[in-house]
Amino acid sequence: VDPSGLNGRKVFVYLACAFRYGSDDLDVIGLSFRRDIWIKKVQVYPPADGNPTKTPMQESLLKKVGEQGCPFSFQMPTNLPCSVSLHPGPKDDSKACGVDFEVKAYIANEASNPDEVIEKKDTCRLMIRKIQFAPTNKAGPKVELSKQFMMSDKPIHLEASLEKEIYYHGDPINVIVKINNETSKTIKKIKVSVDQLSNVVLYSSDTYTKEVCSEEFAENIAANSTFEKSFQVTPLLSSNKEKRGLALDGKLKDEDTNLASTTLSQGDKEIQGIIIHYKVKIAVTASGGGLLGGLTGSDVVVELPLTLMSPKPAG
Repeated sequence: VDPSGLNGRKVFVYLACAFRYGSDDLDVIGLSFRRDIWIKKVQVYPPADGNPTKTPMQESLLKKVGEQGCPFSFQMPTNLPCSVSLHPGPKDDSKACGVDFEVKAYIANEASNPDEVIEKKDTCRLMIRKIQFAPTNKAGPKVELSKQFMMSDKPIHLEASLEKEIYYHGDPINVIVKINNETSKTIKKIKVSVDQLSNVVLYSSDTYTKEVCSEEFAENIAANSTFEKSFQVTPLLSSNKEKRGLALDGKLKDEDTNLASTTLSQGDKEIQGIIIHYKVKIAVTASGGGLLGGLTGSDVVVELPLTLMSPKPAG
């Protein structure tokens, strides 16, 4: 801060978490395309809270910027969402919708006076990201289902499991499938898919489901037989470039990103913004057998929760 240019005004900084609906330059009729989920403002010059204890990082930065540096800090609530952007369609030129975080410093007489005009030259802004890293891995989930069909007195028993609870972006996901086919039907096909569920929590709660990968495997599992095999699928952003509205991890500038990470709960408070979950769906298709043959063909479907995240950086 250069005090000589303030003319009696003060310097404030805010951190805002906002849901962005579109590009700011579309705001032609006074409508806001941004809704603040959380905002906190602090006065950094003149210092409003005396001489607070500085962190080692702040001490290091102050050595670089000199005497005119003004340290500040924010404590984020645990119920804020992570940075997420919704993938624009191939023909969309506007800024992606999603949740973003902005640090903005400005010169003003008051922190929040709607009648005070703040010129652009008296502001500076910095976009930051909030991210979660994967915790320690645990054993993967398992699900079982027995399904009985019309005209059949015995069921198909399906069990599916994942090797571990958490998978990193880009890693193949091994789905272990066990089948006990006690029916007279023949199983011809097993489909393994991954769905992304984006729960947008603002005025109401809406959930959007996007399939991010799907593989069909031809398998011939005869009547009255058992089967066990591991199937591999890999959900990647590169395979979903055309899907509008897909949730991605927030990015800075033009760097590459990936599918949005699973949102982990951080306390009892409900998280606002965009909450991300994934599920693996296993569908086993059986047909034939009995008097009606193919007319009684049907699927046995189970679902497993999937946690997709980035590893915690070393150090």
